[in-house]
Amino acid sequence: MKKKGEMKKVKKVKDKVHDGEHDDPWWWLILNGIKPSFLCISIFALLVRFAVGLHPYSGANTPPKFGDYEAQRHWMEITLNLPPKDWYRNSSVNDLSYWGLDYPPLTAYQSYIHGVFLKTFDPDSVALFTSRGYESYIGNLLMRWTVLSSDVLIFFPAALYFVFLYSIRLGTGRNSDVAWHISMVLLNPCLILIDHGHFQYNCISLGLTMAAIAAALSQKDLVASVLYCLALNHKQMSAYFAPAFFSYLLGKCLKNKNPLVEVTKLGLMVIGTFAVVWWPYLQSKEAALAVLSRLAPFERGIYEDYVANFWCTSSVLVKWKKLYTTQSLRIFSLTATLLTCLPSMVQQVHAPSSKGFLYALLNSSFSFYLFSYQVHEKSILLPLLPLTLLALEERRLLLWLTHFAMFSLLPLLHRDKLILPYMALYSLFIVVYFAPGGPGGRCNESKTLDHSQKKTGRGMEFISFITFHPLLMGFLGLCSLILHVIYLTMHPPNSYPFLFEAVIMLICFSQFVLFTLYFNSKQWMLSKHLTSKDNQKKLI
Repeated sequence: MKKKGEMKKVKKVKDKVHDGEHDDPWWWLILNGIKPSFLCISIFALLVRFAVGLHPYSGANTPPKFGDYEAQRHWMEITLNLPPKDWYRNSSVNDLSYWGLDYPPLTAYQSYIHGVFLKTFDPDSVALFTSRGYESYIGNLLMRWTVLSSDVLIFFPAALYFVFLYSIRLGTGRNSDVAWHISMVLLNPCLILIDHGHFQYNCISLGLTMAAIAAALSQKDLVASVLYCLALNHKQMSAYFAPAFFSYLLGKCLKNKNPLVEVTKLGLMVIGTFAVVWWPYLQSKEAALAVLSRLAPFERGIYEDYVANFWCTSSVLVKWKKLYTTQSLRIFSLTATLLTCLPSMVQQVHAPSSKGFLYALLNSSFSFYLFSYQVHEKSILLPLLPLTLLALEERRLLLWLTHFAMFSLLPLLHRDKLILPYMALYSLFIVVYFAPGGPGGRCNESKTLDHSQKKTGRGMEFISFITFHPLLMGFLGLCSLILHVIYLTMHPPNSYPFLFEAVIMLICFSQFVLFTLYFNSKQWMLSKHLTSKDNQKKLI
């Protein structure tokens, strides 16, 4: 009788979460959902991050400008020693040509807080002017701790909250599936290598985005708007998700009895959040424009290095930078990005659903990665996030995308001397992915698949067969393995010094295009089987 009563209680909680009526705070949901195994996974993921932090970072011992590590440290130096009005303005004490601050104000505030932390224990590491190129054991340790603390305070709680919420709505009852899902999110090799190896703070913007997604799935749209605006104000690359958030929330508003009221409430939350974050720069037009000019570095050109997107890949045949002006390329880029985002947006405005929202996040981020202006290799982290959140649904493609995302980062990580952690983390990911108790290690179809997926199964099987044919996947997988060996052991011809990078870029780009086509098709297939009532009450 006791067991039966507990089952009824669990069902009641699930129904509340399905209906978006659960009023418990996020931390209470996490604490109630955490089991010893989940806590062990989190601690292990933290130890892995610490171990990666023992390796070199971007620009280590490479003057005069060093790398991303020095950029982050320099921002702490600037924000700590200068007033906010001078953070984005070129002056005798802030040379913008030397790693000038080019992220939104929330990153500047984060740099200030971390700068205070460094100054407390090692003042020389953030001293104005004299700290440029500062590299010491204690300084490096403190810098690594700032990333670890950001992960623990923002990304980890957001990951646990999302997975716990997702598992309740999924209604599988399998702790092994939940543990596997948490592992896929927290042990994402690309994020760990970029943040704790190369050195950045993507865990903050991605953590805020993940929390916003969880809030949206909980029908807390106002909270989701605030959290996403904070992510956008931490890194402008979070705009990769903007079409999905906009179309999903707009679609829900239009299906409401008072759409104008709902849109107004969301608009006020967005404006209010931006006003609070940008307040020091709203005092004058000049200050606001100074910040905006730093956030859009059009002078760098439409691409840098060898990134696996359309502009860089096609530049082998079409010399975009020589044939067209910066203004023309901006228009081309904007048009291509919007056109590829449009189908996903239309689907969500027409038939907003929680599951469709996750696919829309994936599709919009891929559109930006492939066609937007000034994309970096590290931007592949953005499409990886929503696919990782869909790990139980798209476990095979999660493995495939992670493989090529890692491959696309190989030149960057090789330059940073991070090949050892690169190989170790990839091996760890494979081991965890194929863990016997998790979905990746089960040969049979997971019982977590929903009814709509079963109904669309035949159509999607055909699309999947055309897009990801086993022979094609096997051939590309073998090519990538061979290229790994060649890239790490051989030198390219003197006449083609970047030949290996170009081939890696071409292979990865071809796969990213196939992913974009497949997931857009998948999203549109959903709308045929999800009713508006299901959209409001169910995740899948």
